[in-house]
Amino acid sequence: MCAMAQHVDVVRTHPLAAGSPPPWASGWGHDRRFGPWVTLSVQGFEQRMRWIPPGSFQMGSVAVEPNRGPDELQDAHEQPAHLVTLTRGFWIFDTPCTQALWQAVLGDNPSQFAGALRPVENVSWDDVQRFLAAVNRLLPAIQLALPSEAQWEHACRAGTAGSRYAALDDVAWYNGNSGQQSHDVGQKQPNPWGLYDTLGNVFEWCRDVAFRKYPRQAQYDPVQEIAGAGTGVSRVIRGGSWNASPSMVRAAAGGECPQADARFDLGFRAVAPT
Repeated sequence: MCAMAQHVDVVRTHPLAAGSPPPWASGWGHDRRFGPWVTLSVQGFEQRMRWIPPGSFQMGSVAVEPNRGPDELQDAHEQPAHLVTLTRGFWIFDTPCTQALWQAVLGDNPSQFAGALRPVENVSWDDVQRFLAAVNRLLPAIQLALPSEAQWEHACRAGTAGSRYAALDDVAWYNGNSGQQSHDVGQKQPNPWGLYDTLGNVFEWCRDVAFRKYPRQAQYDPVQEIAGAGTGVSRVIRGGSWNASPSMVRAAAGGECPQADARFDLGFRAVAPT
């Protein structure tokens, strides 16, 4: 389905259409370009979230995908491309979590590149769980979490099928234009569903244990988890960063990082169910 057709579907079926915003939302609305939005307010700081509709998409990259480097050509992580269906929509931060929001919730700022509107980084997957738990204590109805890898890619692609949703320099901070540092969120062109910096700026943690072996058959709501996984487990990271080469700044490209490790090019964005 093309992005425009999916946008029309979002307008007709989103959860605000019946006038019922989530109980945790401090504000909500709908704009013509990107569709519905809600505002999450925590400790006096606001974060906009966008509605991502349920639907099907091709996850992973095809054998002849442009912009992929020779290393990624051998990377089984993003192949074979296969049909994934997400049966439920969700809300997602329209930017990576900023340092201002992190500090409002946890009272510290571990980032190397300081700036209130820069993405928080130097946070491990375990650190992010502390942040999510703190928000959920303040707003029990929200059930904030990290996105699954499939949710992340669906949201990043936003109904598009190429390696990126627009030209690289228009949408991403990467090693060719970043000056070797992160930047304030929301400065580049958003994707068709109103999400900024899904490509570049900082890698983003996902919920999944690395790596889920991609099947050839269609999948429904896939997520790779291990019961009782400890801090030695690696988790999926997505999106590329200010320090990444262009071949890593693609919708299908991914990597891994031990969940206890923190890096100065790795942050996150969060999701909430409807």
